[in-house]
Amino acid sequence: MSNPFLSIIIPAYNEEHRLPHTLEDLSDFLAKQTYSYEVLVVENGSQDATLKIAEEFAALHHNFKAYHEDSRGKGLAVRRGMFEAKGVFRFMCDADFSMPITEINRFFPPKLIDTDIAIASREAVGSKRIGEPFYRHLGGRWINTAIRWFVIPGLHDTQCGFKCFRQEVALDLFKNITLTGWSFDIEMLYIARSRGYIITEIPIPWYFNPESKLNVFQDALLMFRDILTIRAKARRGVYDH
Repeated sequence: MSNPFLSIIIPAYNEEHRLPHTLEDLSDFLAKQTYSYEVLVVENGSQDATLKIAEEFAALHHNFKAYHEDSRGKGLAVRRGMFEAKGVFRFMCDADFSMPITEINRFFPPKLIDTDIAIASREAVGSKRIGEPFYRHLGGRWINTAIRWFVIPGLHDTQCGFKCFRQEVALDLFKNITLTGWSFDIEMLYIARSRGYIITEIPIPWYFNPESKLNVFQDALLMFRDILTIRAKARRGVYDH
């Protein structure tokens, strides 16, 4: 299959319990759509059966593909998926699908037009956060405040794991990111903003998953370090090409 309308990229690390349900639900949803599609699962560094599950599902569903990335890092997995994808629109999403699958179509035409990047937001007007502990929300707001102050003013939520890109925008941005962990999308959105790409926030209902691999306070500190790294690289002109 070449040039499908939509490519969905799922980075997956130790997702043997959540991935089967996600893939089944995604397959059922996409089968009802009128557009062409592909789903790319990019496993990176798992110690469980994530890759085996993805490969077995892909063997039975021709629109699904499984890839292995040797090194850990969500940014590495997403970047691999973006370059393996063929879609006119390229949608990255978390394996747990904390956003309902039915929201996908709001991120690209005909529901959304005249934008380069659509990002899910848990904070924009109209969004809902369901079941999230207060400490988790507090940590998330702290890091997002730092992101807005230091690198990307104006965006309510840069870290929600659901983002959609036009093909040429995805290729431009992901060939220039240098961070490979949780903070890769902060860097990616900084580059996008500096290049004048149109970024649209989509308010979504978001369901907290207690199995989340994010350590709110530890990872927030690492993200703050990466924010300072992005600022330093910007001053050196790293993103100016």
